[in-house]
Amino acid sequence: MGVALSDDEAWEVLAAAHTGILTTMRADGFPVTLPVWFAVRDREILVAGPAATHKFTRVRKDDKVAFLVESGERWTDLRAVQISGRAVVDPAPDWADVDALFDAKYAGFRTPRAEMPESARVRYDSRRALLRITPERAPISWDNRRLAGGR
Repeated sequence: MGVALSDDEAWEVLAAAHTGILTTMRADGFPVTLPVWFAVRDREILVAGPAATHKFTRVRKDDKVAFLVESGERWTDLRAVQISGRAVVDPAPDWADVDALFDAKYAGFRTPRAEMPESARVRYDSRRALLRITPERAPISWDNRRLAGGR
């Protein structure tokens, strides 16, 4: 049995993962990689945040991105899915829909907006932006657990 996941399995792993690793490109061609919270909708990856952050600026200049989720500590437990694609800063997202996706996924991990200090709420609400990442090709994936016992 191979270690690659099917496309459907890969998207299930993506959707269930807590934190993703987003790589964008600087103007000088060097990559910048950072952890992000995200949601999956219709085989797109959504990343929201303050519009003034550099990840949005970098995507506006170069839309090529990579996105990775991984899990496992022992070699036999390693599992990952990597997406190569294009990102766009959505000019007019349906924030109610996006917020519902993120609230469903991260409600137990973040402070509700209504309970945030006003300075944090202003930062996150006044000029938010949304990245929509669309894959250019099938996910690259592996699940070493399949080698250890055929899971």
